[in-house]
Amino acid sequence: MKSAIKSGLLALAAAALPAVASAHPAIGEAAGFGHGFAHPISGLDHVLAMVMVGVFAFQLGGRATWLVPTTFVLVMGLGSALGVAGNNVPFVETGIALSVVVLSAIVAFNVKAPLAAALGIIGLFAIFHGYAHGAEMPENAAGASYAAGFMMATALLHAAGLALGYLIGRAGERQGVFVTRTAGGLAAVAGVGILAGLI
Repeated sequence: MKSAIKSGLLALAAAALPAVASAHPAIGEAAGFGHGFAHPISGLDHVLAMVMVGVFAFQLGGRATWLVPTTFVLVMGLGSALGVAGNNVPFVETGIALSVVVLSAIVAFNVKAPLAAALGIIGLFAIFHGYAHGAEMPENAAGASYAAGFMMATALLHAAGLALGYLIGRAGERQGVFVTRTAGGLAAVAGVGILAGLI
């Protein structure tokens, strides 16, 4: 299991490299998928929030391990449609920064929220992240492939968070709690910095 997780993380890194290298391709399907895949991994706010979603899902356990990430990706898709359509969603950047702070704090304090509440929180923040992806879609990007790109990258970041949660859990109860609180605390501090415009 441990080797499978390591392989998965290596695959994630390998998958991300071509996307970063082709973050600004010229035209066509590559522009759509490449831009879409690169967008979630190009900003610290998106990366931190997506990984925290995965860790949060792992901490909740049971059905939440797949329902939380799946709900985020699906609702994010709806949010992106709002962005593409030009609908106004207020406080998007603030909502994204707050998602980092709130999700990181939830992870740091190992909050065992009821599944319905967890999905509600995740869905709210997913709208902001999705709207940002949709509103920032390049004019030359193909919509469907762009959406497929950022949804796949987001799912991979969630998977990295789940893997991180598993590895932290393997560290043992005492060490795992310390590592989780430290990681969540550092991510929350970064989120405050993003919210304040310092990062």
